[in-house]
This record gives sequence, C-alpha cells and structure tokens, in this order.
Amino acid sequence: MEILIKNTKETEDIAKLIGASGERGDTIILSGDLGAGKTTMTKGIALGLGIEQMIKSPTYTIIREYREGRLPLYHMDVYRIEDGADDLGLDEYFEGDGLSVVEWGKLLGDFMPLDYLDITIEKDSEDPEKRKLLIQAFGRRSEQFLARIQQKMEEKR
Repeated sequence: MEILIKNTKETEDIAKLIGASGERGDTIILSGDLGAGKTTMTKGIALGLGIEQMIKSPTYTIIREYREGRLPLYHMDVYRIEDGADDLGLDEYFEGDGLSVVEWGKLLGDFMPLDYLDITIEKDSEDPEKRKLLIQAFGRRSEQFLARIQQKMEEKR
C-alpha cells in the first residue's frame, strides 16, 4: 500500500488509524532517513492507542514503554545497536501484550521479528512537508493488521 501525505497533520491522522487498528502482539518496523518522521508516526500511533503521554525518541534508551492506553506501546530505536541485539530480549516485546514500534528495525538483521508491518517513510525532494508511506505486511498476523488499517481508512472516507 502506498499513501501520499501532504503534511505532519496527515501523518499523525494516518498514524492514529494505524494505532487504533493495532492489536496485542502486532509489530511495526519503521524505516526512513533521519528527519523523515518516524517519531512523528509513533506519536500518532500512540494517540490511536489512547496514549496521551508525551512520546520521546528512545535513541539512547533503546526502549520506552507506555502503558496507559488501550494497549501498551513498546517504542524502540535500534539505530545505535551494533552488536548485542540478541541480549535485549526483543522477542518478549514482539510476542507480548502490546504493540511494538521499532525505528530503524531493519538494522536488527537476524533478530527482526518474523511477522511485522513494514512502514517506510520517504521524504519528497521538492516539498519538505510531503511524505510517501510505503506499507507492506510480512506474515499472516501483519496481513490481518494491514487489512484492519485499510478498513479503518475506508470508514474514514
């Protein structure tokens, strides 16, 4: 699925739908250049889960947990992990009771989850506000997750 976005507000609105569609054990891998909007996307996902707390990038803490919404949100940033991903116990999050969002998740290599929704955010070269979202499901659970997102988007129209 490909979505063209005009501004940060649209990014947040789509991310809210994604969060509202999430279920226990769903995992999202977020990719994109620095400044593409990965943390902005995560903030919207949190709002879709009913989390009002301020969402901060976990660049140096690696994992931040937010538990006051409909589901817990596990927000991870693995950009700075070179070795030792196996020591973090990420599977416990991926298979846990919440929704996991992993910025730079493709850097996990062999430690990536087997079933995940891949969201790549691409900046527009001409307009700094515009983005393109490429959303792809890898695995049966994530195919169901993507179908729920598409259904919510149809309902919103």
